[in-house]
Amino acid sequence: MNLKTRKRLSLLILVVGLPLYIVAAVTLVNWMDARFGRQPILVEIVVYVGLGVLWILPLKRIFSGIGRAE
Repeated sequence: MNLKTRKRLSLLILVVGLPLYIVAAVTLVNWMDARFGRQPILVEIVVYVGLGVLWILPLKRIFSGIGRAE
């Protein structure tokens, strides 16, 4: 995949995909609260940090080298 395509795809992911992922993460934590009762704050922090790292792993190849010149 050339650099121009990766730049456009990464912009699309950041503008559209990331907000949708954030909504899904918050919905998951709210579902956990409704299903299992209110979780301790440390559990919620671990879930949010885990999901915050998890989204980038499959997309690492797209975002690598975006800041370099062509």
